[in-house]
Amino acid sequence: MLFPVENAYALMQFEQENLSRKIIHELKYRSRETTGKILADWVIERLDFKKEKPDLLVTVPLHPKKEKERGYNQLHLFTKVLSDFYTVPFDHHLFKRNHYSKAQALKDKKHRLETQHTFSLIKNVSNQHILIIDDVFTTGNTLATIAWEILKAGNNKVSILVMAVDE
Repeated sequence: MLFPVENAYALMQFEQENLSRKIIHELKYRSRETTGKILADWVIERLDFKKEKPDLLVTVPLHPKKEKERGYNQLHLFTKVLSDFYTVPFDHHLFKRNHYSKAQALKDKKHRLETQHTFSLIKNVSNQHILIIDDVFTTGNTLATIAWEILKAGNNKVSILVMAVDE
């Protein structure tokens, strides 16, 4: 099921001990990158850009150290599959993560809110409709921080797609 919200889409609910949590953890922590392709195929079955197709897909970046630890960014294959299907370019290097930190899932709610200065826009972008892609929406701070950087950069529009929502 895809949960549409004004300019936002979520594929699954992310609940304690449910299948969606297990799927995301397989993708992120157990080197099951191909799970991203399966999830992208689910999105393709459910998402139609009838009203407005984005101009660019971007992913929430991992810090280089964390990407090296995992061996990949869990969002890249997912985004590539969507990019190929919808013929929308992607840019995994529009942003950089400025600080290495432990996973959001390991932080308490107070520390999850600390995202100021976490990301930097490293390329100029203007007059674009940008779809930001992330795995799990928890507090919304990560996506809000990135969206704000995009909106400050120029006459841009932002939409959001997440694999799961943790309520």
